[in-house]
This record gives sequence, C-alpha cells and structure tokens, in this order.
Amino acid sequence: MRRNFWVPSTAKHMADEVRLSNGNSGDSRLTKNERREAAREKSRIQREEQKKKDRRTKLFLQGGVGLALVAIVAVIALVLVNSNQPAGPGPQNFASDGIQLNQGFIATTSDAQAADADPIANDRDEESGVLDIQMYVDYLCPYCSLFEETNGAYIESLVDNGASTLEIHPITILDRLSLGSRYSSRAANAVACVADTSPNDFYSYHSLLLSDGVQPAESSSGLTDDDLIDLLDVAGVENTDVIAECINDESFKSWVSNSSARALSDPIPNTDDVTVTGTPTVLVNGVKYEGAVDDLAAFQAFVVQLTGETFNESSTSTPTPTATPES
Repeated sequence: MRRNFWVPSTAKHMADEVRLSNGNSGDSRLTKNERREAAREKSRIQREEQKKKDRRTKLFLQGGVGLALVAIVAVIALVLVNSNQPAGPGPQNFASDGIQLNQGFIATTSDAQAADADPIANDRDEESGVLDIQMYVDYLCPYCSLFEETNGAYIESLVDNGASTLEIHPITILDRLSLGSRYSSRAANAVACVADTSPNDFYSYHSLLLSDGVQPAESSSGLTDDDLIDLLDVAGVENTDVIAECINDESFKSWVSNSSARALSDPIPNTDDVTVTGTPTVLVNGVKYEGAVDDLAAFQAFVVQLTGETFNESSTSTPTPTATPES
C-alpha cells in the first residue's frame, strides 16, 4: 500500500534542486508547475550568484584602476619635479665650454656655469702676438689621436714658450660607436672632472687618453670607468680620490650633453661663422685648419701663413717632422 508523506516546502525545493542538478532524472515525478517553479528558483539562484560575482569583479577593477591612477600620478609628479629642477652645474674652468691652457699649461680659471648656460668665450688679444689655438676633440676619434701624435710636440713647445694658448673643447659625436657604453661621453666627463679639480693637470690626462695604445678603437666598448680612474695616476694627476668619485658618478653628464649640442649647432665664437662638423676641428686665431691631420709640415705652414715667416724660429725649436703614421 503506497503512503503519501507531507514534505515541507523548503525540503521539497532542496530535493527538487538535487534532482535538477543531477539532470532530468526524476523530472517525470514532478508536475509541470513544479518543474516550472524549480527552474525559476534555479534561475534566481544563478542570477544572485552572478550579481555577487559581478560586484566582486567591479570592486577588483575599481581597485586596480585606482592603483593605476595613483601610479600615473606619481610618475607625472616625478617628471614635473625633475623638469623643474635646474640643470646641474658644469665643471669649473670651462666657462667657454673649453679649458684654456697658458704658458706651462697653467689653466685659465673660471667659475662653474649651469649646464645649459651659454658659453663665455675667452678674449683673444691679436696685438700681443700670442697665438690662440683651439681644438674640438672626441676621445674615441682616431683622427684626433692622429693629429695629437703628429702635432702634439709642436703645439706643446708653443705653449711651453708662451707663444700660444691652447683651448681644448671635449665633445661627443661617437657614442654610437662604443657598443652602448657611451665611451665618448664618459671620457669627456672624466676630463671635465680633472679640469674641475686639478686643471693644471688637464693636458697630461687629455693627451694620454688620445695616445696610441691607450685610446680604444671605434666599435669597441672603450675604457671602463675604472680604467679612466687608473689613468689618473699614470698622467700624474693630483686629487685622484675626488676625481674618481666624479668619474664614477658621471657628475658632469648633463654639461657634456649640453656643451656638445652647443658646439655642433652654433658657430664658434670669435670666428667668421666657423662651425664644428667633425673632429678634430682645429683653429688658429679663429681660422680653421683644413690640412691633413697627419702632416706636421702642413700644420706648421698654416701657422706661418697666419703669423709670418719668423714665428717658428722665434717661438720654438721646430720639431723634426715624424714619418706619416699609418691610417
């Protein structure tokens, strides 16, 4: 005999859920209305779950967007702060964007200028009879090394005897040829560090960096900062601890970039609109030398042309021309 038992509505719905969750098994025992109600209940539960899920997703996205906005604001603030900071100072004794060396290679002193400040050109007294030689060099440039090797002794003798001043401008045009190490810029910073702290040792360090066997080859990573620091002792530079810190920190990085840009974009002061188009760029009394970098006789003839036949005899014992170096 079949007995009917009363089932509470909640329990009934639970039972219905179990049957629905297990597929269609048992659906034939429910009436049409009961199946409809069970389907509606299941749909309601799914909607509630979906709403909860949507709320969690929304909160998560809002939180993520908030964090992203905070990060963006922080980056913008950092950029604004950095852009409002004044450019770091350049080295002392480089007010003209170059260092001027006088008799005995004693530097003309000057205060540090802002990295983006216009250079203050040194005056040239043509009536004094003292030559004014200017050189724009890149320390990775092989032709700069070749010019130094060929004409360095002659120029040194002119400066030693007080017959000429020498103004050297380090610029950077060959960073692209140092395998990402930015050697030209780092070397220019290193000589600027020497000029800032031990200016009277500048020339010995400058000429050492351009010497054969020390200057690195193009398309190499160049010398490391430690190498540049070790060469301070080799060149006899004083105050090496301070200079070493300056080299490691690349203290004049901003000035190196700015001064190079100025040299390559503006006419050279005290000239008839002469511009730097490559290195070495060498000028004597504001006139650009156009001869071969490895021809001492040609450079001496250029000097004589500007000063007169007796200049070499009265100013220096002329060095014997060296054999033409291999290019």
